[in-house]
Amino acid sequence: MRIPILNDLLIALSLLTRLPVPYADWSDQTRPAARAAWAYPLAGLVIGGLSATVAWVALWIGLPPTIAALLLVVTSIVTTGAMHEDGLADCADGFWGGWERARRLDIMKDSAIGTYGVLALITSVAARWMIYALLFIDGTWPFWAFILPAILSRTSIVGVMQALPPARDSGLSVSTGTPGPLSATGAIAIGVAATCLLPIPLIIPVICGAIAAPAAACLIARSKIGGQTGDVLGATQQLTEIAILIAISAAL
Repeated sequence: MRIPILNDLLIALSLLTRLPVPYADWSDQTRPAARAAWAYPLAGLVIGGLSATVAWVALWIGLPPTIAALLLVVTSIVTTGAMHEDGLADCADGFWGGWERARRLDIMKDSAIGTYGVLALITSVAARWMIYALLFIDGTWPFWAFILPAILSRTSIVGVMQALPPARDSGLSVSTGTPGPLSATGAIAIGVAATCLLPIPLIIPVICGAIAAPAAACLIARSKIGGQTGDVLGATQQLTEIAILIAISAAL
């Protein structure tokens, strides 16, 4: 029998990463993933910590900042199995490739990728790579600033899960369920605590980015498909990470 807190963390890691974590016990929980949502920011901590460490090692052995930034982004993609990038591409194709709700959902479910999806992926990867490279070139940013976007962008997933109902009658979003008030509050508390570790001038801009991006994702998803799906949550993570990076880089 596992300790509930540890089991929640294992569930969060098994959902949000492709890391070979020990088996998480789902058997005694009605909606295990939703109850474990408070631990999503901690999964972000693991993802961001691994990615930033790879980048800093690259800098330490003498690789240029642009290569270190590329390795950071690639490590994040490999660690998560590109699930968030996949969600962003599916949303871009579905939201702007269909004229009505049912057609948009069908496109999002299709494994093929269209022009909107390709452009969204290029934009996302390029934006993150360029901003991380700029921050590495500047050389004055604390190590924590390279981990925080991964934490807060997973916190934003919990907010969207709480704010929007599932857009489908089946699928990952339905099986996951909606986080309860305690789980949602726990995730937000971890995100706020992590933000407070930044230098004071960065705290307000980062909080604004961490709120604005998921709020925009909610409004667009509600307008296009009337709710959220796993793809919407993945797109939310991508948009929030980029918004936070823009907020940090604005201090340059």
